[in-house]
Amino acid sequence: MNLIANTYKKARNNFPVTELMLLMVALFWGTSYGLTKSALIYTSVLLFIALRFSLTFLCMLPMVISDFRKGFNKDWKIAIPTGCILSSIFYCEVFGVLHTTASNAAFLISLSIVLTALAEPIINKKRMSKALILLTVTCVLGIFFLTSTEEFELVLNKGDYFILLAALLRALMVTITKRSTENKKITTRSLTAIQSFIVAISSLIALAFFSTEAELSIPTAFEFWLIMSYLIIFCTLFSFYIQNYAVRRISPTRVSLLMGSEPLFGAIFAIIWLNESLTPLQIFGGTLIFFSVVITSLQKTE
Repeated sequence: MNLIANTYKKARNNFPVTELMLLMVALFWGTSYGLTKSALIYTSVLLFIALRFSLTFLCMLPMVISDFRKGFNKDWKIAIPTGCILSSIFYCEVFGVLHTTASNAAFLISLSIVLTALAEPIINKKRMSKALILLTVTCVLGIFFLTSTEEFELVLNKGDYFILLAALLRALMVTITKRSTENKKITTRSLTAIQSFIVAISSLIALAFFSTEAELSIPTAFEFWLIMSYLIIFCTLFSFYIQNYAVRRISPTRVSLLMGSEPLFGAIFAIIWLNESLTPLQIFGGTLIFFSVVITSLQKTE
């Protein structure tokens, strides 16, 4: 019996649960860009962000109150800087998606993988393995090939610059979260909720100062609220919780690499649901991404 129990425990410990959850985040985020474009038909960028994160915070509020009452969040203030970064990420991403193509956005945001690999040794003073560097480069090359279409242009427009800035901020987000939460007393769900609260408050303040009366009108369309529900549950509540959970346990570069595989899931979604096809070059790119994330998930490459 002890042998069976030990074997089961060893298998459970070796199973890449965190990595697989990050791939689920990539799957959900891979579908979010098109849905965000659809949602923005009904409302402004600032109101979209305010609604999404206000509702996210309200969903998590009972759990956060419970954590505070139990004394689990003595270091809650460490969530403030990353919450401010998250606010900036969303402004840049949503404005960027509004003004550029999906293929450009998918590739440029993936550069956060490389930027994280560059930021981690500087911010967290941690040296990366050669294997992880190679997997990072392979994944980014795969994303470049996968997102290469006739519409893809290397000439950057306003939206592309927003996406590039979002990629840089994503890299800072995961590395600073890793450093600031080490040996700190705050639950992952409270960390996620406080970050969401800061995004919500900042967008509400921006709405008050920079929006017209028409832009403050809350959409009533069923399609909008269906999209919003999906984005809140799967792309915000689940995804940001898992990101915070994972970055406290594995290296930020591995987190970024695995989440950066979202264009692969976006392509799979397009093939299955939209009956789209891929060119041989795009298939090769998808294969490179798949190879990178599988090796990263199974190998303990830090």
